Amino acid sequence: MFGWLMQQEDAKQEALPSLDLDGIASFIQSSKCKKIGFLTGAGMSVAAGIPDFRSPGGMYDTLRPELLTASEPERKRMASDPTTVVCWDLFRVNQLPYLELRRPFILGIAEQKWKATLAHYFVQVCHDKGLLDTLFTQNIDGLDFQTDVPKDKIVSVHGTLGAIECEFCKKSMDNEEFRKNLRENVRDIYNPSEGPSESSPIYCPSCSKAGVKPATVLYGRSLPAAFHDAMDNTSKFDLLIIIGTSLTVSPANSVPTHVRSNCVRLVVNDTTVGQGVGIKYGDSSVRDVFAQGTADEVLWQLAQKLGWQEDVYKYHDRMSEASQKVLKPDDA
Repeated sequence: MFGWLMQQEDAKQEALPSLDLDGIASFIQSSKCKKIGFLTGAGMSVAAGIPDFRSPGGMYDTLRPELLTASEPERKRMASDPTTVVCWDLFRVNQLPYLELRRPFILGIAEQKWKATLAHYFVQVCHDKGLLDTLFTQNIDGLDFQTDVPKDKIVSVHGTLGAIECEFCKKSMDNEEFRKNLRENVRDIYNPSEGPSESSPIYCPSCSKAGVKPATVLYGRSLPAAFHDAMDNTSKFDLLIIIGTSLTVSPANSVPTHVRSNCVRLVVNDTTVGQGVGIKYGDSSVRDVFAQGTADEVLWQLAQKLGWQEDVYKYHDRMSEASQKVLKPDDA
């Protein structure tokens, strides 16, 4: 037993000098950290003001099926389970509830109503320094693409609002043409004075079916092949930074389990998560570090410990207002 404890302590000392942000900063600055991976969730975009879907008070929680263009049985299904509105079973016969629910979100993202956050630009700085390997994002908001991180380093696990395709034939549709149709064909249930009084389908120019939508993954459909292909990259990570996710949604929550056994893992979240996928905290931890707080606050602290203040601050004007307030000129 004593020998096992000594091995644990030796492994801890070998991986990190301390199980906190100071230890993470020292590790990043060492020769041992050459490739960093990220797994991000909704907490990454909080400072952008992005409407939340799953939390209390979010779009699912406040869904009003009676406002959506649907049959009575469809409305009852949505009332019983709000996620029905983004399910393949419903979309394949009625695309309108999905488009009505997300109309302002789709248009707002295209108009950059919401801007990338300090946390997004921390990832950018990692790329600038040659450390970023792969960013797995569970967010569909497309804010990662507002940065200059190369698209081939971003894996949109659940798809993205930034591309338009037909759910039936998978052919792409021009973004501008789709948004024009969205404005003209689909009601705004939040602001009825905007758009038409009644919704009508948007048909695919390739297969003529009513299946055109942003390239997000509906419940009941397969994840993009890019996610499975990119899982091979995880074996190269020296550090995995997990930000603003509950680590309960499969298969994205398998990313932490695919890294090497000596890969350091930093969890940035309001509460501890990931115990179900093998992340350990406290005295039992060897390589896992928990940093409590918002994504922006914690990553700004880490940037300061790394001496990266100016590197992050140069993206100040491209950030959301909330993120700009986190950055203090005296700290940069």
